[in-house]
Amino acid sequence: MILLINYGIGNIRSVANALESLGARTKISERPEDLRDADRIVLPGVGAFAEAMRRLEAVGFPDALREEVLEKGKPYLGLCLGMQLLAERGYEHGEHRGLGWIGGEVRRIEPNDPKLRIPHIGWNSVAPTRKDSILFKGMKGDPSFYFVHSYSFRPSDSAVASGVTDHGCDVVATVEQGHVFGTQFHPEKSQKAGLALLRNFLEFKC
Repeated sequence: MILLINYGIGNIRSVANALESLGARTKISERPEDLRDADRIVLPGVGAFAEAMRRLEAVGFPDALREEVLEKGKPYLGLCLGMQLLAERGYEHGEHRGLGWIGGEVRRIEPNDPKLRIPHIGWNSVAPTRKDSILFKGMKGDPSFYFVHSYSFRPSDSAVASGVTDHGCDVVATVEQGHVFGTQFHPEKSQKAGLALLRNFLEFKC
């Protein structure tokens, strides 16, 4: 069973629909205790870094996630803001603490070309950067995905990044650390490439 964490922001149903189209059984929940019954965990994310952390902390998700993912080893996939929250801290409207699972921070994108707009919205190709990538397994070339974001994750260890895109500067598009995965883009909105990536997460074996 794939548990999708609902913290009250965004259209989480579209992510569930994408997973279900691949044959997965999903459950959407706002209760940390439901993580115990999950085989895999997905955190779809939209909105601001601080508000998302506030909502997760208000009902006890960070401690429950740490137990189920870091201690018990359940695969985790963070989408968009759900990836950014893996960082130690974020700087959207001040400095705020993240989950801290992957060293690094989240900062506003600063493109070298002033003509490039922020937020970054639209399709971008992603260059896989690791031969051992789970998320890009079986994909050819530089697949394209759909992005909507103004901030990006800057990991302390560049080896954690498994895919990079360009928006006037290098932007980390995916991270992979053991059984913890994240995508800056929205795979549920990314057609065939997005479904292929979700399938790779579903088929991943620790």
